[in-house]
Amino acid sequence: MFTLSQITEKLGGEWRGENITVTAIAPASRAQTNEITFLANPKYKQEVTDSAAGAIIVSAKTADLFPERNVIIAPDPYLYFAKVARLFHPIVAARGGVHPTAVIEPSAVVPTSCEIGANVYIGANTVLGERCRILANSVVEHDCVLGNDCFLHPNVTVYFGCTLGYRVELHSGCVIGADGFGLAFSGSDWFKIPQTGGVTLGDDVEIGSNTNIDRGAMSDTIVGRGTKIDNQVQIAHNCKVGEHTVIAAQTGISGSTEIGSYCVIGGGVGTVGHITIADKTNIGGGTNITHSIKESGQHYASIFPMQTYKEWVRNGVHINHLHEMHKRIKALEAKLAEQGAE
Repeated sequence: MFTLSQITEKLGGEWRGENITVTAIAPASRAQTNEITFLANPKYKQEVTDSAAGAIIVSAKTADLFPERNVIIAPDPYLYFAKVARLFHPIVAARGGVHPTAVIEPSAVVPTSCEIGANVYIGANTVLGERCRILANSVVEHDCVLGNDCFLHPNVTVYFGCTLGYRVELHSGCVIGADGFGLAFSGSDWFKIPQTGGVTLGDDVEIGSNTNIDRGAMSDTIVGRGTKIDNQVQIAHNCKVGEHTVIAAQTGISGSTEIGSYCVIGGGVGTVGHITIADKTNIGGGTNITHSIKESGQHYASIFPMQTYKEWVRNGVHINHLHEMHKRIKALEAKLAEQGAE
């Protein structure tokens, strides 16, 4: 629990009203007098006004809407709320020790500050940094390097020869370093191309549950510092993702695609391979990216927004005749040009 003055002392900002003690964070709709909430989106103003919350995080612009309430004024209420949430729910520190059922190869380096859970396997010549947490049933194969403070949730698999930076977090079920989908057709069958690269994850990367990042064919697949990848995402071999990019669930990035830094990629996005996406690109959910995006800061969205089946069928008829319509328009343009010349 923290008083408002203690919160602002730790996180900055300005408190106003009574210096109450708050014991938890909560959404406005169910917050109680001992809890703190926030207002970041104006459409929730009435909900926050009606809330029983003991304190509200607001911007300077909206603070005057709550003259009789206890508030903390911050430049970005949403970000500030996230930091308050971290105060109430701090990162769990590693409890040094190895569970009796864990298997650690003799050549692996595991500092005593690391927490190694039940049935964990650490392969030969793998090196862990200080204070890593490797929880139950996770596997880190041979010749891997993990930086300080990495956190592998239960049932994570890191294949051989992968490198994780400091403070990398891998959620349950994700697989780092499986073979890339590299095949050569012989004329009668497919010959698998050995995938001899690895995966490199930069500092502060977070990977969601059941996400797969494939190893490179000859060089590493790379995810840059501070990038956050959601659940059920596929990053194919030889991709490069820049720093501080976010990728939402069920997105598929095809092989050898290079994504810049500070990009925002929505859910269900798909890309073709061997393209480049510029820094600070914003891609809406469900969009298919079929060619490189070379200009930074652009926003792309799906061609077809949600529509009823009846609308889709009607529009589909026109789409099937676009080529004929194009020829007719070109013929009309040519005829008008002839008439103008006369």
